[in-house]
Amino acid sequence: MSIDSTIKEDIMKTYRRIARLLVFTGLLGSAAVGLSACNTARGMGQDVSSVGHDTSRAANSAQQGIARSTGGSGN
Repeated sequence: MSIDSTIKEDIMKTYRRIARLLVFTGLLGSAAVGLSACNTARGMGQDVSSVGHDTSRAANSAQQGIARSTGGSGN
């Protein structure tokens, strides 16, 4: 083996290490973003659900109020 081929092999090993590090860093970053997005989507889902429950309660309350004022059964 010549010195040139040894240097080339060392350079290729260094490139491979850098490539692995970049891939690992990219995967780790993607996982972090993905996990934070899940938490955000979950929170948004809870907010939408809360609005739905509040709307349902308001509709039921309005229906009962109308039923009381008209003498209906409320169903």
